[in-house]
Amino acid sequence: MSSVFLVGAHGHIGQQIVADLADKGVTVFAGIRDLAQADVFPDSPFVHPTEFDLNALPDKMADQFKATGADTIVFSAGSGGKTGDDQTLIVDLDGAVKTMEGAEQAGIKRYIMVSSIFSNHREAWDASGIKPYMIAKRYADEMLKQTSLDYTIIRPGYLTNDAGTGEITINPADEKGVKIPRADVAATITELIDAPDTIRQSYTIGSGDTPIDQAF
Repeated sequence: MSSVFLVGAHGHIGQQIVADLADKGVTVFAGIRDLAQADVFPDSPFVHPTEFDLNALPDKMADQFKATGADTIVFSAGSGGKTGDDQTLIVDLDGAVKTMEGAEQAGIKRYIMVSSIFSNHREAWDASGIKPYMIAKRYADEMLKQTSLDYTIIRPGYLTNDAGTGEITINPADEKGVKIPRADVAATITELIDAPDTIRQSYTIGSGDTPIDQAF
């Protein structure tokens, strides 16, 4: 990989992805709403905080993606299910779809989507307590599958702030109660970027005993 444009870089997972990429010597354009948020990123020549507006139109996003020279888009933005349903639609559905359209217009093929466990299981949505969020994630994923992009979709289990273990499980038979540290989600995303066998694939991940650098 030569460079990555990360949408949602100020989120907890996003911040860790930025740090992981910088540690690997990968240029990352850290997309944030306000450049005042940039103080959360490591002071590294590989990190370029970039103001990015999810309310912008796809052609403007395409221009921005193209200007950076990035060859990969990672979408890690999210309302988290804690905002109003309007923001869930704006960020997790329409915002995500616009970045896909922007990536296609910019000629960028590789696209990694951070989705959510159970987004592909309607029967679990009512019990989740964040049904609108699950719906938005589901249909953003479905729209991604219809693009020409070399996508990979990751559905993490319930997120924790525990220290990363460097090990995961993929597509657990029983997804109930599956958890994973945010640090391990970020490490997985970083590993996936250059994993061609994962193109046009979707995975649910949780904590496990398979080293992330061997999982894919």
